[in-house]
Amino acid sequence: MPALLASLPILVVLLAMALLHWRAALAGLAGLAVAGMVLAGAGGLDAGLALGALLEGASGTAGILWIILPALVIYELQARVGALGRIRAALAGISDARAVQALLIAWFFGLFMEGAAGFGTPVALAAPLLAGLGFAPVRAVALALLGHAGGVSFGAVGTPALAQLGMLDLPPPALAGWTMALHAVPLAALSLAVMRLAHDGPLGQRQVGLALLAALCFLVPATALAWLTGPELPTLGGALIGGAVFTLIVRQGGREGAAGWHLADLMPYLLILVLILATRLIEPVRVTLSGPWLGWNRGPYSGGIAPLFHPGTLLALGLVTSAVATGRTAALGPASLAALRRLLPVALALLVMLTLARLMLHGGLIETAAEAAAQAGAFWPLLAPFVGALGTFVSGSATASNILFTEFQAATARALGLPLMQMTAIQGVGAAIGNAIAPHNIIAGTATIGLVARDGEVLGRTLAPVVLYLLCAGGVLMLVLWILPGAG
Repeated sequence: MPALLASLPILVVLLAMALLHWRAALAGLAGLAVAGMVLAGAGGLDAGLALGALLEGASGTAGILWIILPALVIYELQARVGALGRIRAALAGISDARAVQALLIAWFFGLFMEGAAGFGTPVALAAPLLAGLGFAPVRAVALALLGHAGGVSFGAVGTPALAQLGMLDLPPPALAGWTMALHAVPLAALSLAVMRLAHDGPLGQRQVGLALLAALCFLVPATALAWLTGPELPTLGGALIGGAVFTLIVRQGGREGAAGWHLADLMPYLLILVLILATRLIEPVRVTLSGPWLGWNRGPYSGGIAPLFHPGTLLALGLVTSAVATGRTAALGPASLAALRRLLPVALALLVMLTLARLMLHGGLIETAAEAAAQAGAFWPLLAPFVGALGTFVSGSATASNILFTEFQAATARALGLPLMQMTAIQGVGAAIGNAIAPHNIIAGTATIGLVARDGEVLGRTLAPVVLYLLCAGGVLMLVLWILPGAG
């Protein structure tokens, strides 16, 4: 089968979203139809393949939704009780220096909200606050987009990376650790880009120092959490711990910035941090909770979850416990209904995209397309992160990009004899930074502060840092593979 024909379903999805501006679910259905026709024309489609792909798609969707739902409920509850507003105001009050405020809001608060909820919440919350602090509207949106993008690999308590792990049999801590390792150098450059955007005039020694300090404060705990626990905590925990350290270093004496919020506002996130650390690091707890398994098997097709060990279960437990402890249970019902309303379109898009990915994998289309990509040879590691960014650019979601391209990256890695771990990780890196240029995210960000028809200006501010990030990440990967050819 020609490689172009094998790639046609993905091309249809990309073109439908990028040129026709179709929603992900509709574009995915179009791609699914094309995949079915391609396989039928080649004599490779039967009822068993179609049913198996659908069952695996539904199983994967259920597992991802059980993470997204409690994460969204926490976000909705926190918004209803005013916790998010108090946290934002407290951060803004730590210093009156605009450079520090930009890092606290666009960087740490953006990363924090990405790790806790994801799905557009960092930009929706950070952009209006930055505009309120005096940043020009276009600059405010660009800051919010760039500030959180480096943590999207582990957004919504690890959802994009967990989608990858649902497709490939890889050790979660190793995949998370390598993803953070490939993020490290470009993330430091991104912090400088955020500072350059926030600061009028050339960067001085103080501005460069603040930007690199912010990068380091996030990278150290995020990397440690990635290698120790896996994909659930690097962004959330890195932002919480790093933000606290950064605040202690830069806080101006006598300011009362933190007085407007209480421990109750942070309790859901702290409980989640403790629960995930306990279940990943305390061996008897880990073994006991990861033992029970709900799964199914139908020939070459299978799926399932460990319900007690699943991040969604821990999120739900942290949510309910914190609501009871802080007397906020009355907000649980309205928050849950609001989250369910947001979940329905996400559920359909996930089901369609996952089913398409599994159909292309089991039908052999991914392998054929990967053989063509392998013609890039030694330069493929440099190009691989651009594939992840492209998926996010058209879908607006790193999770969707990973669903579309993780198997493709894995098949290409096998064709070229490259280590699967690092090539999967670079897909997650590219998908993450692609958030800063995705039209969906730019439009959502400009809408929050009333910008009209200025999406191109925002893209003009974020495009160059994103391209630099991708080149840097690809370069780091090539260096790693040159130094450690058997890594992973």
